Amino acid sequence: MDYLLNEQQLMVRDLARKIAREKIKPVAAKYDETEEFAWEIVKVLSDSDLFGVYIPEAYGGLGGGVMDMCLVTEELSKACGGIALGFAGTGLGTFPILLYGSEEQKKKYLPDIAKGKRLAAFCITEAEAGSDAGSIRTNAKQDGDHYILNGTKQWITNAGEAEIYTVIAITDKSKGARGASAFIVEKGTKGLDFGKKEKKLGIRASATREVIFTDCRIPKENLISKEGMGFIVAMKTFDNSRPGVAAQALGIAQGAFDHALEYARKRVQFGQPISSFQAIQHMLADMGTQIEAARALVYATARMVDSGAKSVAKESSMAKLYASDVAMKVAVDAIQIFGGYGYMREYPVEKYMRDAKITQIYEGTNQIQRNVIAAQLIKESLKGE
Repeated sequence: MDYLLNEQQLMVRDLARKIAREKIKPVAAKYDETEEFAWEIVKVLSDSDLFGVYIPEAYGGLGGGVMDMCLVTEELSKACGGIALGFAGTGLGTFPILLYGSEEQKKKYLPDIAKGKRLAAFCITEAEAGSDAGSIRTNAKQDGDHYILNGTKQWITNAGEAEIYTVIAITDKSKGARGASAFIVEKGTKGLDFGKKEKKLGIRASATREVIFTDCRIPKENLISKEGMGFIVAMKTFDNSRPGVAAQALGIAQGAFDHALEYARKRVQFGQPISSFQAIQHMLADMGTQIEAARALVYATARMVDSGAKSVAKESSMAKLYASDVAMKVAVDAIQIFGGYGYMREYPVEKYMRDAKITQIYEGTNQIQRNVIAAQLIKESLKGE
């Protein structure tokens, strides 16, 4: 389908596609096996200015928006969902600064992020606060011109590799969720440490670690917005970033489908390509249709975010929910089309299934997305009465 991309979006998409095919695809299996962070690909993306696609020109970016970020994420994820997270996870860590940072914070951090000189990470999840983000325990206490952070964040994408961490911590426990605040913490700050690198089912080229704060002292100008704004910052960040997760899922789905279609055309059984069998044709038809439906929803949502719409929580949740479910289904069907070969690690599609699974879980499980969607639908229906 023609999504009427503008000239810059076409350029960005084609450049990301070229990098995915020429640089990422040949090394995807290697990084999946070694579980190393793909710094060589980060450098390629940095040299290509792709880290700045969603950052305003005033701060060294290309001036695009969430749509541009989604296009890059989708293309990179076609080749490897894990490697793509070096880019996409940085976007997640950057949104709190983009949306709520002071002018001084934006000038200090965004240019380096836009040039790919420094990666970012977003820290909210804890051992006892996953879907229930209101139960976070990491706290920040003001001490003169500084805040002192204590606590541990869990399963943080880009942790240990990123230089800039946006962190949600409690500043006033008595206020519950309204007592949370958002901060910027730089790597190298005394009291900031990292746990072991997690060994994961999929997205193995992405670094996932604990982020540990032990009397971590940061200047008060590292507070994002003002005290008590932490959960608003977090929720608005997710509204902007969930289309990116959806785009990652979309890319994984498309990558798995492309492999399955190529295999079906070449695999011969009973004297003919298996693509000539109606059973396979119907699977391919369903996969292709579901991917295109997901793409339409993801792109429409991204454009809605970029339009400045006041509320996009429902649509962002729908895009993330639908695209990730499609990714998992398509990846499983791709393995089925490959048959026994699909189950073997020397063939590419089993990796797509492993990478797809996390998109149904992180940045809010798909069960939580359904809660958000239903709550918004009910709220809208009451307004109409």
